[in-house]
Amino acid sequence: MGTHGPRRMAREAALQVLFAADHVHPELEVEAARSAFEEVCEEFKLPRRTHVRALELAVGVARNRKDIDLAIGRASENWKVERLAAVDRAVLRIATYELLHEPETPPEVVIDEAVEIARRFGGERSPAFVNGVLDVIARQVHGARESRA
Repeated sequence: MGTHGPRRMAREAALQVLFAADHVHPELEVEAARSAFEEVCEEFKLPRRTHVRALELAVGVARNRKDIDLAIGRASENWKVERLAAVDRAVLRIATYELLHEPETPPEVVIDEAVEIARRFGGERSPAFVNGVLDVIARQVHGARESRA
């Protein structure tokens, strides 16, 4: 894990959890996420607050995977979610969960964090790809929220 703040550490821990759970159980059910989470927690010594936040993210993604994957699929033209690189898929799922279900976190923060995590753990093209997909999702979500206000 990095030397960043607790929220980045939680996102990185959730990434590890989702990456591991995705390999064991591609349907990413809540129990698979919880099981992978316990393994990650044994490996990394996370502060309690970070531990709780990482679990919230991992379980939130697992519970809302279908809606999250639908949003990612719509935003990533010509890419099926299951065909994305595993790291990119996990990063996008976490950030999309935050964009859809945690409106208190500014979209710019969610996207910047996801791009940095993609840069650290993903491939050469991951940061640009993640940025592009999340930008589309953020504009869709933000536009929908503004029209409801």
